[in-house]
Amino acid sequence: MSASADIAMIGLGVMGRNLARNMASRGRRVAVFDRAPGLAAQMAGETQIVPIGTPGELIAALKRPRALMMMVPAGAAVDEQIEALLPDLEAGDAVIDGGNSHFRDTIRRTERAASRGVEFLGLGISGGESGARHGPSIMAGGPKAAWDRLGSLFNAIAARHNGEACCAWFGGGGAGHFIKTMHNGIEYADMQVIAEVYGVLREGLGQSAADAARLFAGWQTGPLASYLVEITAAILATQEPGGRPTVETILDRAAQKGTGQWASVASLEMGIAAPTLAEAVAARLVSAVKTERERTASGLGRAARPHDGDKAALIGDLADAFLGARIAIYAQGFAVIAAARGLFGWQELALADVARVWQGGCIIRARLLDDLRAGFGAAPAESNLLLLPTIVTTLTRVEPGWRRVVAAGALQGWPMPALASSLAWLDGMRTARSAANLIQAQRDFFGAHTVERVDAPGKSVHLQWPQSGENGAGG
Repeated sequence: MSASADIAMIGLGVMGRNLARNMASRGRRVAVFDRAPGLAAQMAGETQIVPIGTPGELIAALKRPRALMMMVPAGAAVDEQIEALLPDLEAGDAVIDGGNSHFRDTIRRTERAASRGVEFLGLGISGGESGARHGPSIMAGGPKAAWDRLGSLFNAIAARHNGEACCAWFGGGGAGHFIKTMHNGIEYADMQVIAEVYGVLREGLGQSAADAARLFAGWQTGPLASYLVEITAAILATQEPGGRPTVETILDRAAQKGTGQWASVASLEMGIAAPTLAEAVAARLVSAVKTERERTASGLGRAARPHDGDKAALIGDLADAFLGARIAIYAQGFAVIAAARGLFGWQELALADVARVWQGGCIIRARLLDDLRAGFGAAPAESNLLLLPTIVTTLTRVEPGWRRVVAAGALQGWPMPALASSLAWLDGMRTARSAANLIQAQRDFFGAHTVERVDAPGKSVHLQWPQSGENGAGG
């Protein structure tokens, strides 16, 4: 077999085969392979696609230096595929992982490949089946030399926003997969906020799915415009043959694949507060215990009660609360990314580029990102989204309505963990003097953990407290 293919695609599930077709449509010759018999052969006859039957033939089909992209399930399958490839690769060849791998696994795999002279790129790819075929958002990490050689291919297949490719290299090792992890954490939280708004419309205002669909469709023309708002309007407008809204035929139990949890754990490991990202994961876990929810509702009574005030005013406030929470969610995510940049030495990582890459192709693409890109672009040293001038103006405008929604939720029993936690986080961030001095004192009292006094900043001292019960050694 002649070595004529520009790149190999290993793993021909929905994402793999559509990325291969995307590459082929951009003039690249793609060798395709899957361990499952027959999957590669199904693509026979497609322009610029070369079906491959065995791993040995796959290596032989590639031009040097070789580039092989894997789209296999994250975890052990990725390591198994890498180990199967390495013996047949040469120095300068590149292996690319386009799956949802944990960034720490990508760092380890980069080091493993480098020990054999092979370059390893981790690509975070967002956009689902349609994005893979027509243009996803691509977040890359790994050796700069490998990206310099292969980046043009991925820029060519990426989504476009105002003519620019939604694709960027963010640094070595696991930088690309880390950005994708935070993308998914933000995605979880944004979806949770949308679900909470829908819940208020349904339970609090008694709106039909069609009414809610019209409201979300209207929001798509303003500052709340986003892919998730767009598909929410379409979902709520969809009906079964008999006229019943399709959304009402779906069980209220949401699944997850773990990437939202990864984002929350990463924030905790780095010492950055991202409570709304964590609340979104917790909300899915609560949804999963449907039997327990039904038993609790039977024992304690149903929480949600209809709104007893001005319904039109509440709808306006919901829009403000939604936008405020979305800003807080992005602010939390960007703060974690900024912390990772320093911790892992990804100095090339610019927050404005993160916003740019997310402007098209990905699940969290939203009009808000236009403001974030402009703001971080004008102040590249700033990592606190809440201090960007346009964001300050927007938060000032939406805050009153946001507070009224959260207050109504508490009074009427509408569950809104994301809307409420994002507001609480914002209040914490804008409190120049918090109550944490008491926590310092408590820790020193029971465990001699020391305190830092205002008249001696940077110095830890143990204070003498009145005698009490037995001291502990806790937190």
